[in-house]
Amino acid sequence: MSGTSAALKPPADAVKPVRHPEAPAPGELLGAHYEHCFGCGEGQRHGLHLQARAGDGLRVTAEFTVQAAHQGAPGLAHGGILTTALDETLGSLNWLLRVIAVTGRLETDFVRPVPVDTVLHLDAEITAVHGRKIYSRATGRIGGPDGPVAVRAEALFIEVKVDHFIENGRPAEIEAAMADPDQVRRARAFEVNP
Repeated sequence: MSGTSAALKPPADAVKPVRHPEAPAPGELLGAHYEHCFGCGEGQRHGLHLQARAGDGLRVTAEFTVQAAHQGAPGLAHGGILTTALDETLGSLNWLLRVIAVTGRLETDFVRPVPVDTVLHLDAEITAVHGRKIYSRATGRIGGPDGPVAVRAEALFIEVKVDHFIENGRPAEIEAAMADPDQVRRARAFEVNP
């Protein structure tokens, strides 16, 4: 991205992190982290229903099909929806580090229009870590994983504790997520940004 803000440039002493040994295996479908998440949850009728897969190293891939409910201009995806797809994909990267993190900053470049019924192929990677800050970038392509770039983003995620969600979320949803008897689902509900 040209013109990236200083906040998205890792400091000189940032490091390239190592994939957590218990991270999902390359090719593994990550699944929804929370049923009601607009980005990946199946409980959202007009959500993106984004499907992310663990990639090699510190990468994930994802895709979603732009529906009529996602349009801004007639027949074209709304820019906010495309940004949401990038944010959701970038947030999925944190599962490779096995940390809970929230979006601190996200900058998106819109390169070309994305028509309704188009499958957007997303590829994201973590580029550096500095303390609690996780730096990453993503691209979205149309026409296939190697097709022309339609959107791209750079992001800064901040590692947080689960208390971030408990203290700031709506009590009814927090209580429902915490009461889930499935320990894995309960933990995953809090793994990415609110």
